[in-house]
Amino acid sequence: MKSAAKSELFRELPSVDELVRAPRFATLLEEHGATAVTDAIRSVIARLREQISSGLLDGAGLGLALEGLNGAVEAQLRRVLSFSLRPVINATGVILHTNLGRAPLSKEALAHVREAGLSYSNLEFDVVAGERGKRDVHVERLFRKLLAESLPPHVETAASAVPRGRSPADPSTVSTIVVNNNAAAVLLALNTLAEGGEVIVSRGELVEIGGSFRIPDVMAKSGATLREVGTTNRTRIGDYEKGINERTRLLLRVHRSNFEITGFTEQPSIEELVALARRRGIPLMEDLGSGALVDLEKFGIQGEATVLDSLRGGVDVVTYSGDKLLGGPQAGLLSGRSELIARMRVNSLFRALRVDKMTYAAIEATLLAYVKREYGKIPALRMMNLSKEEIGERAESVGRRVQSGKVKIEIVDGESVIGGGAAPSSALPTRLLAVTCSGVSADELSERLRASDPPVIARVEEGRVLLDLRTVFPEQDHLIVDALEHAAQL
Repeated sequence: MKSAAKSELFRELPSVDELVRAPRFATLLEEHGATAVTDAIRSVIARLREQISSGLLDGAGLGLALEGLNGAVEAQLRRVLSFSLRPVINATGVILHTNLGRAPLSKEALAHVREAGLSYSNLEFDVVAGERGKRDVHVERLFRKLLAESLPPHVETAASAVPRGRSPADPSTVSTIVVNNNAAAVLLALNTLAEGGEVIVSRGELVEIGGSFRIPDVMAKSGATLREVGTTNRTRIGDYEKGINERTRLLLRVHRSNFEITGFTEQPSIEELVALARRRGIPLMEDLGSGALVDLEKFGIQGEATVLDSLRGGVDVVTYSGDKLLGGPQAGLLSGRSELIARMRVNSLFRALRVDKMTYAAIEATLLAYVKREYGKIPALRMMNLSKEEIGERAESVGRRVQSGKVKIEIVDGESVIGGGAAPSSALPTRLLAVTCSGVSADELSERLRASDPPVIARVEEGRVLLDLRTVFPEQDHLIVDALEHAAQL
């Protein structure tokens, strides 16, 4: 399009002020106010200018766009005045998908959150004593119960020589506090226990977690100095012992929850680290990250340490996430020896990092499900427990219900993953809907599914869209059918 022709089209565009005063927008102005309507008109006109500049609009196209100006402004208002955060259907098969909000909450957790949010609560009030209480009690009472139930009678732990002759695996000596995520938990613990001193950690555990956050960076912010020992692939207990000096404040073990090192490797056991920590009088902290509370082997997940195992083994402080394998809300939890947790509780960072009543409500409901052994109520655990056959039956049903002749569906074998920086080597067998659409590329079909309401998020591999129903709630199956049929019609 020639520059002169573009100039003529630009002159046909009405001004924003002119449109705001036009009777055609009077109703919108009354409903939404001058500011919102003016911004919407400005955005629509700016979009038309861009389309003229890029040659996408000629005279006829501009005429049609101006005729539909009312509808365009109304659509812009709907986009601006509606929620940006909205539900999506996770058909990727990644159970703890970080970009999609990680673990979905249980119905019981949501109900408790609603109850806590709609009214006043005893968040920090002791109803019996009639005085101020501590918000930690809502989580701590349940965690202690879980720990007590997991301990065999007369348990002997590697930490039996802790001060006062009591093992940190004894529930009465263990406390738990909550902050806003696991990075905050690590920061709080390091700042409290090692500020101005050194923390010994294996080179093979200096991990980077999601969003480019690195353990060394968190440690630097804490005011502690990192002392690396060993090598990337091999670190022995002797390396830790050689690294201890008069400035050592803490031994740190970081669980490799989001990567693996295989081959010629060596890593001290928890028992060796606990024994060294006790012998030298230095606390041992373990950053478990994903924070499983039950043995996940029953769900097909191998080699994932649990919080209770670490505490039983004598670890002094364990940090872990609430929204990963625990299956609760985003949070960072710190469990360990009461005297160490008490020091963290009075650290001014704790107040800056603490969570609100709704997070406590969600965590309390999630932990209560563990206490009652009602694991099926926790969506993430329920998804892990689904068999390949169950998923295959649902996939077959969805495939039969899609009526569009343009859509071809095959049911094929595949794998689901845990995701969220947890159990990197574990894959769960599943059955996938492998979808192609006549005349539409896999990438375009995936884009159309994302444009559906609610958006359907899938994988694209080898020219096909793959849908894994492991991470789709059964009541959403009909929405998958609708989205596929609608995508074929566009």
